[in-house]
Amino acid sequence: MKLLASFSAFVGRTFAVWVVLFAILGYFMPDTFKQIAPWIVTLLAIIMFGMGLTISVDDFREVARRPFDVGIGVVSQFLIMPLLAVLLTRIIPMPPEVAAGVILVGCCPGGTSSNVMTYLSKGDVALSVACTSVTTLAAPIVTPFLVWLFASQYLPVDAMAMFISIVKVVLVPLALGFACQKIMPGVVKAAVPALPLVSVIGIVLIVSAVVGASKPAIAQSGLMIFAVVVLHNGLGYLLGFTAARAFGLSLAKRKAIAIEVGMQNSGLGAALANAYFSPVAAVPSAIFSVWHNISGALLANFLSGRTEADDPAMAATAKS
Repeated sequence: MKLLASFSAFVGRTFAVWVVLFAILGYFMPDTFKQIAPWIVTLLAIIMFGMGLTISVDDFREVARRPFDVGIGVVSQFLIMPLLAVLLTRIIPMPPEVAAGVILVGCCPGGTSSNVMTYLSKGDVALSVACTSVTTLAAPIVTPFLVWLFASQYLPVDAMAMFISIVKVVLVPLALGFACQKIMPGVVKAAVPALPLVSVIGIVLIVSAVVGASKPAIAQSGLMIFAVVVLHNGLGYLLGFTAARAFGLSLAKRKAIAIEVGMQNSGLGAALANAYFSPVAAVPSAIFSVWHNISGALLANFLSGRTEADDPAMAATAKS
């Protein structure tokens, strides 16, 4: 069991490498990996079940203990990323399916890998986990509404069907995972070390399936989509950090919110796009999944060396 836990931890630490590798494999071996496409929703449900096994009551106590901080993170998540997506689709010419996919990933909740990146950045991990939990629980209502509001100009959006799907693949697995903690705590405790391995396998298979099914679209528009994803992700970090700073939050909290805003649950975006739009619309989510793990690690490394003394405005506030 120790060997499995060590291997799982290694795979979790090298997540970005595996995502990139399987994205490349999906591109060069499309016939193999596109066969996984019908299983994308199931894979996402397994990932969310694993998240449910790790959610604790303390995560929600954190929301009650400091609702202001969590509120800034949640509102920033569901305001900054969707509006950035809309802005990018207006500025950069792109096919309607791609535009809908960009908006969809922008309307998704925060990704669980943001918690790891926040830890590596020496940010407020408890705040990051609380924000991820709240945005994930809010996703069945908020995500379909925002997609309907912003993306229906590009493709028809069935918000009610999307709501039901998110309940099935997000809330139900989360609830089952949380229930398992209470019913069989010993089994769950033993299984938790293997969860990073399960999550990485799920994400890389989703990414490779989307890339394999969308190879022609990627070959034609891949660089443009990649540029849009890089801008979306990078501006999300910047505006998340700026929003937290505008409300006077500490550097550790600003790190958490910046990373939380910039990193999306792109697995959910890929699953919804594949189910309700097309494999092409899932490409932005797949590329986002690859890129945000790379950029998140780079940002975490940069932020880990920053202290309050590096911010003149905050340093002046602390002295006064």
